[in-house]
Amino acid sequence: MTKRFGLLAVLALLVSGCTVGSVSTSPGDGGTPSAGAPETSGTSLIREFVEVVRTVEPVAERECEARTSQINCDFKIVVDDRPGQPANAFQTVDKSGRPIIAFTIQLIEDARNRDELAFVLGHEAAHHIAGHIGRQQQNAVAGAVIAGSLAVLLGGNAEAVEVAQQQGAQVGARTYSKDFELEADALGTVITVRAGYDAVRGAQFFTRIPDPGDRFLGTHPPNAQRIATVKRVAAGL
Repeated sequence: MTKRFGLLAVLALLVSGCTVGSVSTSPGDGGTPSAGAPETSGTSLIREFVEVVRTVEPVAERECEARTSQINCDFKIVVDDRPGQPANAFQTVDKSGRPIIAFTIQLIEDARNRDELAFVLGHEAAHHIAGHIGRQQQNAVAGAVIAGSLAVLLGGNAEAVEVAQQQGAQVGARTYSKDFELEADALGTVITVRAGYDAVRGAQFFTRIPDPGDRFLGTHPPNAQRIATVKRVAAGL
Protein backbone atom coordinates (compact mmCIF):
# COMPACT_ATOMS: atom_id res chain seq x y z
CA MET A 1 0.00 0.00 0.00
CA THR A 2 2.87 2.39 0.73
CA LYS A 3 4.39 1.95 -2.73
CA ARG A 4 1.03 2.36 -4.44
CA PHE A 5 0.18 5.47 -2.47
CA GLY A 6 3.51 7.05 -3.43
CA LEU A 7 2.79 6.53 -7.13
CA LEU A 8 -0.80 7.73 -6.88
CA ALA A 9 0.34 10.88 -5.09
CA VAL A 10 2.61 11.73 -8.02
CA LEU A 11 -0.13 11.01 -10.57
CA ALA A 12 -2.54 13.25 -8.68
CA LEU A 13 -0.21 16.17 -9.30
CA LEU A 14 -0.49 15.61 -13.05
CA VAL A 15 -4.26 16.07 -13.13
CA SER A 16 -3.84 19.84 -13.01
CA GLY A 17 -2.80 19.79 -16.66
CA CYS A 18 -0.91 22.51 -18.48
CA THR A 19 -0.13 25.86 -16.93
CA VAL A 20 0.93 29.12 -18.50
CA GLY A 21 3.82 31.00 -16.88
CA SER A 22 3.67 34.43 -15.33
CA VAL A 23 3.57 37.39 -17.69
CA SER A 24 5.89 40.37 -17.49
CA THR A 25 4.10 43.70 -17.67
CA SER A 26 7.07 46.00 -17.20
CA PRO A 27 7.40 49.02 -19.53
CA GLY A 28 9.23 48.43 -22.75
CA ASP A 29 8.71 44.67 -22.85
CA GLY A 30 7.36 44.81 -26.37
CA GLY A 31 3.92 45.40 -27.84
CA THR A 32 1.30 47.98 -26.98
CA PRO A 33 -2.43 47.69 -26.50
CA SER A 34 -4.30 48.27 -29.73
CA ALA A 35 -7.86 48.21 -31.01
CA GLY A 36 -9.73 45.47 -29.24
CA ALA A 37 -7.34 45.39 -26.28
CA PRO A 38 -8.96 45.15 -22.86
CA GLU A 39 -9.42 48.43 -21.02
CA THR A 40 -8.27 48.74 -17.44
CA SER A 41 -11.68 48.64 -15.78
CA GLY A 42 -12.81 45.30 -14.41
CA THR A 43 -16.13 45.43 -16.28
CA SER A 44 -14.42 46.01 -19.64
CA LEU A 45 -11.91 43.23 -19.01
CA ILE A 46 -14.62 40.71 -18.25
CA ARG A 47 -16.63 41.88 -21.27
CA GLU A 48 -13.60 41.27 -23.51
CA PHE A 49 -13.01 37.85 -22.00
CA VAL A 50 -16.67 36.82 -22.28
CA GLU A 51 -16.69 37.79 -25.96
CA VAL A 52 -13.59 35.68 -26.61
CA VAL A 53 -15.11 32.69 -24.81
CA ARG A 54 -18.37 33.13 -26.72
CA THR A 55 -16.59 32.91 -30.09
CA VAL A 56 -13.77 30.45 -29.35
CA GLU A 57 -15.56 27.86 -27.23
CA PRO A 58 -17.92 26.56 -29.98
CA VAL A 59 -15.02 26.32 -32.43
CA ALA A 60 -12.98 24.33 -29.90
CA GLU A 61 -15.93 22.02 -29.30
CA ARG A 62 -16.39 21.43 -33.04
CA GLU A 63 -12.70 20.62 -33.44
CA CYS A 64 -12.91 18.28 -30.47
CA GLU A 65 -15.90 16.43 -31.89
CA ALA A 66 -14.31 16.20 -35.34
CA ARG A 67 -10.94 14.92 -34.10
CA THR A 68 -11.90 12.63 -31.22
CA SER A 69 -14.39 10.01 -30.17
CA GLN A 70 -15.72 8.98 -26.79
CA ILE A 71 -14.42 11.99 -24.90
CA ASN A 72 -16.40 14.88 -23.45
CA CYS A 73 -16.16 17.96 -25.68
CA ASP A 74 -18.42 20.20 -23.59
CA PHE A 75 -15.83 22.71 -22.38
CA LYS A 76 -16.47 24.64 -19.18
CA ILE A 77 -14.56 27.93 -18.98
CA VAL A 78 -14.08 29.35 -15.49
CA VAL A 79 -12.32 32.32 -13.92
CA ASP A 80 -10.21 31.92 -10.80
CA ASP A 81 -10.98 35.19 -9.01
CA ARG A 82 -9.06 34.42 -5.82
CA PRO A 83 -6.90 37.43 -4.91
CA GLY A 84 -3.16 37.21 -5.37
CA GLN A 85 -3.15 34.48 -8.01
CA PRO A 86 -0.43 34.89 -10.69
CA ALA A 87 -1.17 35.21 -14.40
CA ASN A 88 -2.03 31.65 -15.31
CA ALA A 89 -4.33 29.37 -17.27
CA PHE A 90 -4.68 25.61 -17.12
CA GLN A 91 -6.76 22.72 -18.39
CA THR A 92 -8.05 19.79 -16.37
CA VAL A 93 -11.10 17.52 -16.23
CA ASP A 94 -13.70 17.07 -13.51
CA LYS A 95 -14.78 13.73 -12.05
CA SER A 96 -17.22 13.14 -14.91
CA GLY A 97 -14.55 13.78 -17.54
CA ARG A 98 -15.81 17.21 -18.54
CA PRO A 99 -12.94 19.46 -19.66
CA ILE A 100 -12.34 22.55 -17.52
CA ILE A 101 -10.27 25.54 -18.63
CA ALA A 102 -9.44 28.08 -15.94
CA PHE A 103 -8.08 31.62 -16.30
CA THR A 104 -6.87 33.73 -13.41
CA ILE A 105 -7.94 37.36 -13.24
CA GLN A 106 -4.30 38.41 -13.53
CA LEU A 107 -3.86 36.66 -16.87
CA ILE A 108 -6.99 38.32 -18.23
CA GLU A 109 -5.67 41.69 -17.08
CA ASP A 110 -2.21 41.06 -18.55
CA ALA A 111 -3.48 40.10 -22.01
CA ARG A 112 -2.79 42.88 -24.52
CA ASN A 113 -5.71 42.09 -26.82
CA ARG A 114 -8.43 39.58 -27.64
CA ASP A 115 -6.09 37.64 -29.92
CA GLU A 116 -3.90 36.71 -26.95
CA LEU A 117 -6.88 35.60 -24.88
CA ALA A 118 -8.19 33.58 -27.82
CA PHE A 119 -4.85 31.90 -28.40
CA VAL A 120 -4.42 30.91 -24.75
CA LEU A 121 -7.96 29.51 -24.72
CA GLY A 122 -7.34 27.61 -27.97
CA HIS A 123 -4.05 26.26 -26.62
CA GLU A 124 -5.62 24.95 -23.42
CA ALA A 125 -8.54 23.42 -25.34
CA ALA A 126 -6.03 21.69 -27.61
CA HIS A 127 -4.48 19.93 -24.62
CA HIS A 128 -7.80 18.23 -23.94
CA ILE A 129 -8.47 17.39 -27.58
CA ALA A 130 -5.02 15.79 -27.89
CA GLY A 131 -5.51 13.81 -24.68
CA HIS A 132 -2.36 15.17 -23.10
CA ILE A 133 -3.33 14.59 -19.46
CA GLY A 134 -4.02 10.91 -20.10
CA ARG A 135 -0.86 10.49 -22.16
CA GLN A 136 1.18 12.26 -19.50
CA GLN A 137 -0.19 9.94 -16.83
CA GLN A 138 0.66 6.89 -18.95
CA ASN A 139 4.23 8.15 -19.34
CA ALA A 140 4.41 8.71 -15.59
CA VAL A 141 3.24 5.17 -14.85
CA ALA A 142 5.77 3.74 -17.29
CA GLY A 143 8.57 5.75 -15.73
CA ALA A 144 7.54 4.69 -12.23
CA VAL A 145 7.41 1.01 -13.17
CA ILE A 146 10.83 1.08 -14.84
CA ALA A 147 12.51 3.02 -12.04
CA GLY A 148 10.88 0.90 -9.35
CA SER A 149 11.93 -2.33 -11.07
CA LEU A 150 15.52 -1.13 -11.34
CA ALA A 151 15.51 -0.25 -7.63
CA VAL A 152 14.31 -3.77 -6.80
CA LEU A 153 17.00 -5.35 -8.98
CA LEU A 154 19.62 -3.23 -7.24
CA GLY A 155 18.47 -4.53 -3.86
CA GLY A 156 16.67 -1.41 -2.66
CA ASN A 157 14.36 -1.60 0.33
CA ALA A 158 10.70 -0.54 0.28
CA GLU A 159 11.55 3.12 0.91
CA ALA A 160 14.15 3.18 -1.86
CA VAL A 161 11.71 1.60 -4.29
CA GLU A 162 9.04 4.18 -3.43
CA VAL A 163 11.46 7.07 -3.98
CA ALA A 164 12.54 5.53 -7.29
CA GLN A 165 8.91 5.22 -8.37
CA GLN A 166 8.21 8.85 -7.57
CA GLN A 167 11.29 10.08 -9.40
CA GLY A 168 10.59 7.78 -12.34
CA ALA A 169 7.03 9.08 -12.57
CA GLN A 170 8.25 12.67 -12.63
CA VAL A 171 10.81 11.91 -15.35
CA GLY A 172 8.26 9.92 -17.36
CA ALA A 173 5.71 12.73 -17.15
CA ARG A 174 8.23 15.23 -18.48
CA THR A 175 9.61 13.07 -21.26
CA TYR A 176 7.22 14.31 -23.96
CA SER A 177 5.91 17.45 -22.27
CA LYS A 178 7.66 19.76 -24.74
CA ASP A 179 6.12 17.85 -27.64
CA PHE A 180 2.71 18.17 -25.98
CA GLU A 181 3.13 21.94 -25.70
CA LEU A 182 4.06 22.27 -29.38
CA GLU A 183 1.12 20.06 -30.36
CA ALA A 184 -1.18 22.30 -28.32
CA ASP A 185 0.35 25.40 -29.91
CA ALA A 186 -0.30 23.97 -33.39
CA LEU A 187 -3.88 22.89 -32.77
CA GLY A 188 -4.49 26.02 -30.69
CA THR A 189 -3.49 28.05 -33.74
CA VAL A 190 -6.10 26.26 -35.85
CA ILE A 191 -8.80 26.91 -33.24
CA THR A 192 -7.80 30.56 -32.85
CA VAL A 193 -7.82 31.26 -36.59
CA ARG A 194 -11.09 29.44 -37.21
CA ALA A 195 -12.66 31.49 -34.43
CA GLY A 196 -11.72 34.66 -36.33
CA TYR A 197 -8.63 35.77 -34.38
CA ASP A 198 -5.00 36.37 -35.31
CA ALA A 199 -3.01 33.49 -33.84
CA VAL A 200 0.38 35.00 -34.69
CA ARG A 201 -0.57 38.19 -32.88
CA GLY A 202 -1.96 36.12 -30.05
CA ALA A 203 1.30 34.19 -29.73
CA GLN A 204 3.08 37.42 -28.86
CA PHE A 205 1.99 36.43 -25.39
CA PHE A 206 5.11 34.22 -25.39
CA THR A 207 7.38 37.24 -25.70
CA ARG A 208 6.34 38.31 -22.18
CA ILE A 209 6.70 35.06 -20.27
CA PRO A 210 10.03 33.73 -18.98
CA ASP A 211 11.85 31.75 -21.67
CA PRO A 212 12.50 28.21 -20.38
CA GLY A 213 15.28 27.74 -22.94
CA ASP A 214 15.99 24.16 -23.98
CA ARG A 215 16.60 22.51 -20.63
CA PHE A 216 16.92 18.75 -20.34
CA LEU A 217 13.58 17.39 -19.07
CA GLY A 218 12.15 20.90 -19.08
CA THR A 219 8.37 21.03 -19.30
CA HIS A 220 8.07 23.74 -21.97
CA PRO A 221 9.98 24.35 -25.22
CA PRO A 222 11.81 27.62 -25.96
CA ASN A 223 9.46 30.51 -26.64
CA ALA A 224 11.02 31.15 -30.07
CA GLN A 225 10.23 27.58 -31.10
CA ARG A 226 6.65 27.99 -30.00
CA ILE A 227 6.20 31.23 -31.94
CA ALA A 228 7.76 29.61 -35.01
CA THR A 229 5.27 26.74 -34.73
CA VAL A 230 2.35 29.16 -34.61
CA LYS A 231 3.62 31.08 -37.63
CA ARG A 232 4.14 27.88 -39.61
CA VAL A 233 0.66 26.53 -38.90
CA ALA A 234 -1.02 29.89 -39.44
CA ALA A 235 0.71 30.25 -42.82
CA GLY A 236 -0.72 26.87 -43.82
CA LEU A 237 -4.20 28.07 -43.00
